[in-house]
Amino acid sequence: MAAKLYIIYYSTYGHVEKLAQEIKKGAESVEGLEVKLWQVPETLPEDVLGMMGAPPKSDVPVIKPSELPDADGFIFGFPTRFGMMAGQFKSFMDATGGLWKTQQLAGKPAGLFYSTGSQGGGQETTPLTAITQLVHHGMIYVPIGYTFGAGMFEMEQVKGGNPYGAGTYAGDGSRQPSELELAQAFHQGMYIAGITKKLKETA
Repeated sequence: MAAKLYIIYYSTYGHVEKLAQEIKKGAESVEGLEVKLWQVPETLPEDVLGMMGAPPKSDVPVIKPSELPDADGFIFGFPTRFGMMAGQFKSFMDATGGLWKTQQLAGKPAGLFYSTGSQGGGQETTPLTAITQLVHHGMIYVPIGYTFGAGMFEMEQVKGGNPYGAGTYAGDGSRQPSELELAQAFHQGMYIAGITKKLKETA
């Protein structure tokens, strides 16, 4: 039976979603793995999202906490709010108490990716504070380290992401993920997919 990797995200303006799509491509480059893209429920009313200028949600299916145990591995993505994951994703994690009580996610690998508005906006604090969610569920946090190679040391252009995971800078919302950021996202998908598959095969 093929290992299942779920890429689960929340995206307000599309930056995180774009990274998620690239992560999915990277994960799908690993044979013998079933990869699925999900988004978490929106918690803001439509009128508020309209005032924020947020675009309509894509047709990516919305996941329920009860569907998480079906996966063998995860990559979670979200934008940053004051140095931490957005409230929409935190609300989703808050709804996983039943899974925590029975430790149904324990031992499963999980990675993180994120988007911030500026270079000092939380590219490290966001994954650092998000790790607590994985720890309480007993999941195995999988950072990418420096496996992306030379791209990790890029100094000539603005680049999101770090050893914790792939990332991008949204700026005022007009900046889109760069080719280098997308390449790192692809790498993260491929890297964590490989680890998920190995763990599944040795289980």
